[in-house]
Amino acid sequence: MRFAFWRAGKKTMSDPETKSESIVTPAPAPVPAVSEVLPNPELGDIDLRSIGRVLLRKKRFIIIPTILAFALSLLIVNLITPRYKSEARILIDGRENVFLRPSGERNDERNVVDPEAVASQVQLVLSRDLAREVIKKNNLAENPEFDPVLSGVSPLKSLLALFGIGRDPLRMTPEERVLEAYYDRLTAYAVEKSRVIVIEFQSGDPELAASIANSIADGYLVLQLNARQEQAKAAGQWLSGEIDNLRKKVADAESRVEEFRSKSSLFIGINNTSLSNQQLGEINTQLNNARALKSDAESKARLIRGMLQTGKPIEASEVLNSELIRRLSEQRVTLRAQLAEQSSTLLDRHPRIRELKAQLADLDRQLREEAGKISRSLENDARIASGRVESLSNNLEQLKKLATSSNGDDVKLRALEREARAQRDLLESYLAKYREATTRENIDAAPSDGRIISRAIVSNTPAYPKKLPVVLIATLATLMLTTGTIVTGELLRITSPRSLAAIQPAASGMRGFRVDPAPAAADLADVVHLADELRAAGKAAHKITIMGTGQNESIMLAALALARLLTDGAQVVLVDLSPSSAALTATSVDPAAAGLADLMLGEASFGQVITRDRLSPLHLVGAGRSDADRSLLQSPRLAIALDALLRVYDHVLLVAGTATDLPAKILTEQARAIVVPDPSMNADARMRMSSQLKAIGFTTVTMLDPASIRPDMQIDPREAA
Repeated sequence: MRFAFWRAGKKTMSDPETKSESIVTPAPAPVPAVSEVLPNPELGDIDLRSIGRVLLRKKRFIIIPTILAFALSLLIVNLITPRYKSEARILIDGRENVFLRPSGERNDERNVVDPEAVASQVQLVLSRDLAREVIKKNNLAENPEFDPVLSGVSPLKSLLALFGIGRDPLRMTPEERVLEAYYDRLTAYAVEKSRVIVIEFQSGDPELAASIANSIADGYLVLQLNARQEQAKAAGQWLSGEIDNLRKKVADAESRVEEFRSKSSLFIGINNTSLSNQQLGEINTQLNNARALKSDAESKARLIRGMLQTGKPIEASEVLNSELIRRLSEQRVTLRAQLAEQSSTLLDRHPRIRELKAQLADLDRQLREEAGKISRSLENDARIASGRVESLSNNLEQLKKLATSSNGDDVKLRALEREARAQRDLLESYLAKYREATTRENIDAAPSDGRIISRAIVSNTPAYPKKLPVVLIATLATLMLTTGTIVTGELLRITSPRSLAAIQPAASGMRGFRVDPAPAAADLADVVHLADELRAAGKAAHKITIMGTGQNESIMLAALALARLLTDGAQVVLVDLSPSSAALTATSVDPAAAGLADLMLGEASFGQVITRDRLSPLHLVGAGRSDADRSLLQSPRLAIALDALLRVYDHVLLVAGTATDLPAKILTEQARAIVVPDPSMNADARMRMSSQLKAIGFTTVTMLDPASIRPDMQIDPREAA
């Protein structure tokens, strides 16, 4: 970006009358100590070497308190009375004797022990009733360790109790004092993911600690057993009263049943069946039998009669089973045999043959007559059965009518029987439970829900205090506390806001530079006034572009003076867009730091290109490597980098120098322009330059007064105070 009017108001450099060269001669200069200025911690540029030097310088403030803490902690842990810890363990497993278990209780119901049940057992171990038993058993009330009043009361404790710190032992009952000491030394807890309860007790006497831990475990089991027996006793007493009442109710119910049965004639026969129902069944059975006999006799008589009428052989079982029929049949067989024998030698008309045939005919007649008698006998049996069927049918009808009339009474009787049966069943159930309760009450060996799986033993190693951990923690804590205090104080000191009067002169950081003959630096009063205006503008002065028509070093010196004044209460960064400035390099805490050129090439990160001013909290971003191509500033990465800086800092100052090769958009977009003109530039040229800068996009253009520029002026920030 070039401005044609820059040289309009001054003579050309070729004019022999005005031709002079400005020579910048760097000279070595003393550099302020790095420990005097630390970079902003927000960007991670903390100089650890300077902190290390401060720690070495103040090492006596670290070593002496650490040694004192070590000695004091060692003395204290050796003066404290040691405590020994013993441990007993109880397993909660619901050990129920199979012979004493209630008959209606399933085994799996007894074995279920949930975490809440185990936690409840822990509270039982910590109960006051158990604590009183243990205290009484071990005579703890007479032990000075558990009752401090026995060994004398410290006046300090009584004095602290007046201010509400602790409790005055003299205002407590002996039982309260012993219980407080007892619970202070007792720890009971459930092991995670198990049914084991751990009982830990501490005491100055290792044997007493083991004895008390075992006493607590034994007392817990006894307490459980007593609770079971008390429960069984209470249940037995309640069941005894209920059984007496139920006996009376059962007797009354059964009396009502018998009274109603006799009144209604609803007597019971065989198999708990009423007589009427039993008679109905019997008559019905007899009627069925009579009907079967009648039908059978009629069928047999009809069959035999049909055989007789058709002349067929009589083959019915009733005829064949007759004794007379059997004898006649045998005789007939004999005659037929004789006839067959005689027929072989005699003719049909022979008297013997005729005689035999006549005998056969007579036998056949006798057989038919006998069969007819049997048929008539069966018919008579059928008639008899028919009469019996009729009689039984009449009786059945009468019984049905009688049963119908007694159904209502039968329903009432069954209701009374159900009530009596229910009362009797309840009585029997209560009697069984009463027997179980009295048995469990009278047996002293009934098992509890827990058992001791590990008894406490005497320990020879103190559990309190842990000497080595206490001494190490106290020593390391003192070491870290003193070190942290020194580091924090140093960081607060070097990063606290400083008044402008406390800032070293700008020239002192650049005393190696001499601008001859006329450095273009503004008068300090104008710079201070301009800084006040920019600070009051707030966000409107977020981005500031500083350029000029003279030497780049002169423009940089003016920009440094302005930037240092703006750091009062604000975060400020100065970005060098001009060719590498020797003045900026000299005032940086890291002269060899990378710059914009390295950032554009991707050879450095933001954290590496941002450094600190030696004399103020100002942050600096240099131009970078001097051999880099200036065309890198045309890269879009520059806009991204500047946008990132604008998001972090309150004021971003872009030192553009003469701005001959920079993109206009980077400099002008939402930016204010501050111009450091050459003193030879006339007023008309300055006005035209200001108008053109506004035309290309600057929001505001501030022109420093050339009349206030002195050739040999050194900018000293102390004057701003």
